[in-house]
Amino acid sequence: MANIKSAEKRHAQSLKRRAKNTYWRSSAKTAIKKARAAIESKDPAKVSEMLRTAEKVLKKATTKGVIPKRNVSRHVARLARAAAAIK
Repeated sequence: MANIKSAEKRHAQSLKRRAKNTYWRSSAKTAIKKARAAIESKDPAKVSEMLRTAEKVLKKATTKGVIPKRNVSRHVARLARAAAAIK
């Protein structure tokens, strides 16, 4: 453990940041999984709802700086294309 006060503070900040990043990354993965499950169930109402939720969570994670913008765009596009194939 650090002996210098500023190093202790930086360590505490990094732990907070790590927890937030883990939360948003996990939420994004869960949203993607739920959207994929809805697509596999082939229920149009559920698909549109889950797709909207997934896009919202992914874009929020982008604004937080957790997931890169291009990565999110790719995920959203793939989910949307899979959802469009059902309808």
